Amino acid sequence: MKLYHFPISPNSRRVVATLHQLGLDCELHVVDLRKREQMQAEFLQLNPNHMIPILEDGDFVLWESNAIMQYLCSKVPGNSLLPADAKTQADISRWQFWQSAHFGSACGIFISENVIKPAFGLGEPDLVEVAKGEERFHRFAKVLDAHLVGRDWMVGDAATLADFSVGSLLALAEMAKYPVEPYTEIKRWYAGIEKLSVWQSSAPR
Repeated sequence: MKLYHFPISPNSRRVVATLHQLGLDCELHVVDLRKREQMQAEFLQLNPNHMIPILEDGDFVLWESNAIMQYLCSKVPGNSLLPADAKTQADISRWQFWQSAHFGSACGIFISENVIKPAFGLGEPDLVEVAKGEERFHRFAKVLDAHLVGRDWMVGDAATLADFSVGSLLALAEMAKYPVEPYTEIKRWYAGIEKLSVWQSSAPR
């Protein structure tokens, strides 16, 4: 297998952490977004959306990080990241969809304005966009914070794909300047993720 990724990307990190947790052998190929390698013709044949990550498994090509994570889990029956129980799987998928549709879009505004713009020399943060990000972040952070009360993990008694999917966004909280300070449960929960050896090994070098 081969994974095309960009190490600092939350979308990439959650997949790399999944690979490490499952103990799967996979070649990691960095796509340098700063050099716009994602726009090259060879890359666009793999993903016309010109986004990372992408997994190649023989002649099977898969994009969208959460789909990749679920596919990887199918290769290791009995794993704890995506247990076989149908209700548990549905609950994990629910939070992965929530991350993709809601929390990720809120965090994405801060990443775009406070990380990508400075890194690519695209000017100062747009304060109007930041205000939109703050509104969306608080709306969905309240949901996550309330869910985490009394829980070490998002679903069940061990880390699952739900924790990796949502937690990957928190890895950039300080750099992207999320307004996360009021959310004590989120901070406590993410501190637990950071203690996982597979999470530490998935950090960009």
